[in-house]
Amino acid sequence: MYLDRNALIASQKLTKYLLIHLPKDDKSEYLAKGGYTLDNWQQLEQDLRQQTLSLEAQPTVKTQYGQKYQIISFLNCPNGKVLKIKTIWIVNNQTTQFVTLFPA
Repeated sequence: MYLDRNALIASQKLTKYLLIHLPKDDKSEYLAKGGYTLDNWQQLEQDLRQQTLSLEAQPTVKTQYGQKYQIISFLNCPNGKVLKIKTIWIVNNQTTQFVTLFPA
């Protein structure tokens, strides 16, 4: 299944979670290896839409909030590096929403 390329990717998920250092489950260091920072968070959003949402999603679990999907992909990053990632998305009432990203 292919997910909606116009999926909701909340800016707060990128700017207040993925791209800031967290004491637990930090992802900012991994994304920084590809050149993603708070200064170019819009590039990460654009790359997720263009490079990840263009791939087939695999269903994982169904929750009370909707059906979750995962997409494992490679990000061609701003600094020329390639990062392997796994993204999690949720679909509920015809709305697709970004949940999180992990190094894969």
